[in-house]
Amino acid sequence: MLYLDARLAAAAVGLSLAAGCGLISSDVTNFDLMLPDKKFTIDASGWVVDTTDKNLFDNGQLKAMQCNSAPPMLCSSAVHQVCSSDCSGTCDPVANSCELSLDVSRPLKVDLLTEQPDLKTINDQPVIKVSIDSVTYAVMSNSLNVDTPEIGVYVAPISALKPNDPQAKLIGTIPAVPAMTTSDFQALMFTPTGKAALVDIMSTFKTPFNVLVASSLVVRAGQMLPTGKLEAVVRIRGHAGL
Repeated sequence: MLYLDARLAAAAVGLSLAAGCGLISSDVTNFDLMLPDKKFTIDASGWVVDTTDKNLFDNGQLKAMQCNSAPPMLCSSAVHQVCSSDCSGTCDPVANSCELSLDVSRPLKVDLLTEQPDLKTINDQPVIKVSIDSVTYAVMSNSLNVDTPEIGVYVAPISALKPNDPQAKLIGTIPAVPAMTTSDFQALMFTPTGKAALVDIMSTFKTPFNVLVASSLVVRAGQMLPTGKLEAVVRIRGHAGL
């Protein structure tokens, strides 16, 4: 009996030493993930649009260009003539008129190993167990004179810079932001698979990735280009362990 007690005591000491050497239980979450806020802007002055083009504009307003009986690429090619980057043209079938979309795509780099120094203590591990506490956003300032549409939030490998990249996964949405308004931190509206997609990409913590913020400001016939700038942040909070 004394011999058995001695073996149990030795085993307990061994487990204690193993824990002290970092061999912790697989269900322990012992790191707070408090990433720096990821800032993004929607700046209307960032789009270079030639509003002097008489084919598409009249006194700064988008013309009512009929499109339902024209070639399918008419809107797209007309818009490309006045704005060659981050713009697209589509036909509104209800109004039978071309629309100009000012496309927003903001890649926000996340480098967990750099931004969360505690993780360097487990640098020999290939993956970590991640749990998400919250993903929130706040509009810090807003001088845009138009409402934004719904804004999509995606995760993607660092090489993916656009939401239409096949590797980009939509994780949630930010509701439309009314013109000239700001907001305190609000919860991101996750998609059904959004939280799992975020967990997956954060689990390989040695590999940086992008959070993509994407939307489009739409200019319709009779409207002028928007003005002003919106500044906002996305905040990710969670826990991680081995």
